[in-house]
Amino acid sequence: MNFGVLSTAGIARKAFLPAVEATDHDVTAVASRDLESARALANEFAIDGRYEGYADLIERADVDALYIPLPNALHAEWTKRAADAGVDVLCEKPLAVDADEARDVVDYCADRDMTLMEAFMYRYHPRTERAIELAREELEDVRSVTSAFKFPLFGRPGDIRLSEELVGGSLMDVGCYPVSLVRQFLGEPERAYAHADDSRGSGVDTELAGILEYDDGASARVASGFDTQEIQRYRVEARNGWLEVENAFNPPADEPLTLEYRIDGRRGVETFDPVDQYRLEVEAFASSVESGRRPRTDGDEAIANMRVIDAIAESAESGQAVEVEGNSGH
Repeated sequence: MNFGVLSTAGIARKAFLPAVEATDHDVTAVASRDLESARALANEFAIDGRYEGYADLIERADVDALYIPLPNALHAEWTKRAADAGVDVLCEKPLAVDADEARDVVDYCADRDMTLMEAFMYRYHPRTERAIELAREELEDVRSVTSAFKFPLFGRPGDIRLSEELVGGSLMDVGCYPVSLVRQFLGEPERAYAHADDSRGSGVDTELAGILEYDDGASARVASGFDTQEIQRYRVEARNGWLEVENAFNPPADEPLTLEYRIDGRRGVETFDPVDQYRLEVEAFASSVESGRRPRTDGDEAIANMRVIDAIAESAESGQAVEVEGNSGH
């Protein structure tokens, strides 16, 4: 598969392009608003095509699929333009700025019979798969999940993650991971309550804490932020035990990882060999395109995640509990 990359974003250079290099697939073109940036990235990774602006790349004949790491506000527009060109898309999370836009993009792509996958790379790591399997098969009556993803974003006042216009903020950037994680273990919540702070006066949240409520009494706590040192973790608690993960979402690709649990009095620590979850994500996307099977992180999953994010954001704004769209009364 030949990929085109829209933008020279850091995640493309640090994660996606090295991941593709480790597969049987190729990147044949890269585009940026600044041609020199496109040239620099293309030279670094020996990519032939380099473009100023995105439209010409999409029309390139040898591009089978697009990787879109653009700012959040541009995901929907360029995913739809790729669909118009008949090009499959691996789009960075979150797919859209809210659930309504996500639904529109997903329907648009479905009408054009293209593969659309949201780039939640952690879902393709063997440890994540094992944690979900362990909870499904051995934990009885999961009652609570706690998850957080925070990192320090200091000294970069122009960073797009601090841009209200580009729909930044910690909830959209890293909070979407804990929300996604919670849903794998507890399903769709009924209500959300959240508090957020904008410590930079940038118009977006730089710290957020939320509670997700379920009608059966289960609950989850999610947290995201740019104002503290890095933390990536989750803990799942059930009637007969618990499981816990550190370095949960974006761990080093060259270090072994562990999954700890205590179930029915049995304590366990499982170790996972180093693996590049971005490579696994690329391979899963290519496999979905080739086979026609829906990706694990498909459009419907993106919509469901955005419904919860929308409720959290609305609650943080209003100070009131907010029903999650489509889930009230179920």
